[in-house]
Amino acid sequence: MTIDFKDRVAIVTGAGGGLGREYALELAARGAKVVVNDFGGARDGSGGSATAAEVVVAEIEAKGGTAVANPASVTDFPAVEAMIADTLSRWGRVDILINNAGVLRDKSFAKMTLDDFRFVLDVHLMGSVNCTKAVWDAMRDAGYGRILMTSSSTGLYGNFGQANYGAAKLGLVGLMKTLALEGAKSNIHVNSIFPVAGTRMTEDVMPEEMLRLLAPKNVVPAALYLVSNVAPTSTILGAGAGGFHAAHVTLTHGIMVPEADRTVETVAARIAEITDRAGETVPTNGAEQGGLVMSRLGELKA
Repeated sequence: MTIDFKDRVAIVTGAGGGLGREYALELAARGAKVVVNDFGGARDGSGGSATAAEVVVAEIEAKGGTAVANPASVTDFPAVEAMIADTLSRWGRVDILINNAGVLRDKSFAKMTLDDFRFVLDVHLMGSVNCTKAVWDAMRDAGYGRILMTSSSTGLYGNFGQANYGAAKLGLVGLMKTLALEGAKSNIHVNSIFPVAGTRMTEDVMPEEMLRLLAPKNVVPAALYLVSNVAPTSTILGAGAGGFHAAHVTLTHGIMVPEADRTVETVAARIAEITDRAGETVPTNGAEQGGLVMSRLGELKA
């Protein structure tokens, strides 16, 4: 099976370098028309220039592809709406959105300002919300859409000095989970990628050899699969250096406790049973937690 994107229109945010650039180049090579969006700011979000996006567009065009540059900040909803309107006017559709734009403002939580916390959430989480909201109706009307959120192992598992980044990245998983449910009837599939890659976000914390092994191009196969016509939905894939894996939000079987024993001491005494992962499940929606409890009420009468 060959996966191509012929006649598809894709928007990739943060595509002026790193992962976004690689996504844009490969999408174009496989036939997509690509909007290369990049605000062109520094790693911390300061500054701004269309040059980075224009360079990538030139690369695509030099290889015979079709692309256009857009310098909108994903934090500016009117600018994002204008980008979507321009894309629809130019090419008549938006099939794919890869929410990749991001910034870093790392510090321990004790030293982090609330402004730095809010800004990172604004770019990663609200930036993805802005872009997704702007394309949602067009995708629903077309009966087709593929949206990719960029999560992180920091969001899934934590990392020292990245409370703001981790909060945003796990928030994107929650957003994905709900949008996958809401988009299903319109053939809108929503997934998440958590990359292991050496980009300008990590260039000063990784040795050169590690950066080479973790080249962004190694994440592309997983990311493009998740926005292809055969993509699943509500899936979290990790990729990097040739490794591909999945993450799940699971629910343990837990315990049922009679009313007379529902105390803090009971939870403390039986925490090993509560957290035992044998027989854990991967719920498809939030209601399944309540469903698990309700289905086991009979155990309390035994």
